Amino acid sequence: MNLSLDYKGNKGFRLLNIYERLNKGEVVCKEELARDFGVSLKTIQRDIDDLRAYLTEAHFTEIEATIKYDKAKNGYYLVRLEREWFTNEEVLALAKILLESRAFRKDELSELMKKLLMQTSDKDRKTVEDIIHGEYMSYIPPRHNKRLLSLVWNLSAIVKSHKIITFSYTRQDGKKSVKKVKPVAIMFSEFYFYLIAYMAEADKDFLIVFRIDRMEDIKETGEIFSVPYKDKFNDGEFRKRVQFMYTGELKTVTFEYSGVLEAILDRIPTCKILKEEKGVYTIRAEAYGDGIDMWLRSQGDKVKIL
Repeated sequence: MNLSLDYKGNKGFRLLNIYERLNKGEVVCKEELARDFGVSLKTIQRDIDDLRAYLTEAHFTEIEATIKYDKAKNGYYLVRLEREWFTNEEVLALAKILLESRAFRKDELSELMKKLLMQTSDKDRKTVEDIIHGEYMSYIPPRHNKRLLSLVWNLSAIVKSHKIITFSYTRQDGKKSVKKVKPVAIMFSEFYFYLIAYMAEADKDFLIVFRIDRMEDIKETGEIFSVPYKDKFNDGEFRKRVQFMYTGELKTVTFEYSGVLEAILDRIPTCKILKEEKGVYTIRAEAYGDGIDMWLRSQGDKVKIL
């Protein structure tokens, strides 16, 4: 711990430092704190009593937030129903998901990981870093190599305000075209962020999906589209019915499946089992476009489309 001489006798700094440690899930020991700050045990006890008094004023009951003593660990810890900091376990799980997603450039990932690791207690941070070190060092960023955090945030604000936008879009085959759309959602799937939108000048109201990293020269037209477009789109229901972010008309597919049932129920949440006979399930599912056909064909002889 790096404490300057100016801070050792500063009560305000001690209180903030102790409270931050408690918030991060640390168990703080009076003897260690007294040694670190160069003060007496009585001074540290008064600090803890002051923090308890603050929590009493800031929260309605002790059930919501209080500082308790753990005799086995010889230290104090913060009990809170809704913690403001992630636990070490939560940080590790989120770090693993972030690394597996491969959604960001290495510099953006590095920024996110540093901030995430700061949520852990000082004593356990090295442990979490060691666990994820191999994955972090072997991380392969997406090939588009674009910074996305600000772009996703800005587009989300546009979605919220129901603004029509135009942008230049590059397809997978390299062809470019200008699009004018009514954006309704931002989603993440299979390594990429996507904008979900209705075409602004089209006869049919079916959804189109655009990879955000392929969008350039995004401009607001000054037009606002009517709220009913947003109301009739539900992010969660859409995600249940889309595979590989392929859109199109909503359709129903019936098929026989002889693989691991759990795998297909997780992959296609709209599946309904119609019957089962000798390990072969007859299943019906709703989905947008041809993405579901692509996935079913990838299962080989485990699937027979009816």
